[in-house]
Amino acid sequence: MNADTFLRHHGITDNPFAAEEARLDPIFGRIAGGTTDHPDFPKILGQIDQPATAIVFGEKGSGKTAIRLMLGRKINEHNQSGAKPVLVVAYDDLNPVLDRLQQHKRQDTQAMLKGFRLEDHQDAILARAVTKLVTAVLGDAPQAQAEAEPAPKIDASAKTIRALDKQTRVDLAVLAALYDEPASGSALPRFRRLRRKLRLGMRLPLWCVSTFAVVMTVAAGGLWLVQAVMDESPSWMVPAIIVACGLALAGWGYAGWRWFSLWGRAFSLRKEMPAVSRTAGDLRPMLELLRPGQLKGQPLPKPRRNDERSDTRYQLTRRFVSALQAMGFAGMVVFIDRMDEPTLVHGDAERMKLITWPMFDNKFLKQEGIGLKLLLPLELRYELARESATFFQEARLDKQNLVDRLTWSGATLYDLCSKRLQACATDAADPKPTLRDLFEESVTRDMLIDALDQMHQPRDAFKFLYAVIQEHCKLVSEDQGSFHIARLTLETVRRAQAQRVEELYRGRAPA
Repeated sequence: MNADTFLRHHGITDNPFAAEEARLDPIFGRIAGGTTDHPDFPKILGQIDQPATAIVFGEKGSGKTAIRLMLGRKINEHNQSGAKPVLVVAYDDLNPVLDRLQQHKRQDTQAMLKGFRLEDHQDAILARAVTKLVTAVLGDAPQAQAEAEPAPKIDASAKTIRALDKQTRVDLAVLAALYDEPASGSALPRFRRLRRKLRLGMRLPLWCVSTFAVVMTVAAGGLWLVQAVMDESPSWMVPAIIVACGLALAGWGYAGWRWFSLWGRAFSLRKEMPAVSRTAGDLRPMLELLRPGQLKGQPLPKPRRNDERSDTRYQLTRRFVSALQAMGFAGMVVFIDRMDEPTLVHGDAERMKLITWPMFDNKFLKQEGIGLKLLLPLELRYELARESATFFQEARLDKQNLVDRLTWSGATLYDLCSKRLQACATDAADPKPTLRDLFEESVTRDMLIDALDQMHQPRDAFKFLYAVIQEHCKLVSEDQGSFHIARLTLETVRRAQAQRVEELYRGRAPA
């Protein structure tokens, strides 16, 4: 017998236990309750219209990604309900950030990771958030969005933009100049469109100043030549030459000063923001389009002296959140996930620690209007236990909705597996099958709960039930008509899977 025949007999169309990755699991989207059955889910979600930080540690396969997807689904439902929406930002692919840092610093991987700063995280998060907001304001087609990162709906009409105060519009333009990273093409055309939409006025381009200086230089030279060849020049000729020379010198002086100051600021910003895909050549023309008065007072990133803490990213983040709230948003939620997956990390706990620890700062974790959802590997929890009291005082993890370890009871796993089973049942199946219906009468519900309890987490529970079904199908033929799994089969597979899970936890077997 094959598994499809066995499942069809019970009115089940797909194998509910075949998937091992939530992002690629088609059945996950069919489950109404999703992972909200987990007792810690409400704590992780918090109050959507008042975003708050949550830190979750969990094993591979414990459901972190599924919980993230469910968080995104709940926030999306909230956004569509008419309440104040929340901007969702995914900070889960660190490969581009790490590649830029390594290229910028030209160091080996370990040295580069040791120099990873909180500012690099803040820049990378702002880049994703600003890009998403600018795309929505301009009405451009959004990039492909995951369920956990729905595209925001923004009223970006001329009336709404005019309603924003001037400082908010200037802040948004400065943020776009620093952080907007369109998926394709240059950011400069988008920046020009954004300036027009924000009605920030005109700025005399540098080429106009240079052209004026060239014209004055040619005029002065021409007048001098005319005077030289004339026997008797008019009385106004000498004053005209002097005026033309003065204007030419003023034009060249202003153009040179502006050119050097723009390039100097662009190079300084590029040096301070290695985590963002901005070159000095990208920054200079955008800075040129902003008036000196608009840049005055802006908290542009600048070098730190010795070990002093930089406040510029916090100020930029506050201005971004203020702009969001002025557009009707309640705030922003940032998903920080997959810290063990970057190519330069390779799941190494020490390298994950070097990247993650800068974020364990109470000031960063408790920013108003921002909810950071850190879904971290359990290996970092072991590293955290070795830290000093000073570290915990700075991080104040007791105030961060901490889930020390994402665990599942046998009863919760039983309910989750039954939901998956029912999600795969045909419409004609009435009543919907439960997990208990797949087994012989001698197998009780308590026995199944006890077996699932030994699996500890969803991925291993699914592997266990998949193996049970496969083992039953290998032991019976179709003409036997045995469509209920025997207690002996359950016990045999349970022992093997429990041993595998135990070896996994001891580090003796791969996940």
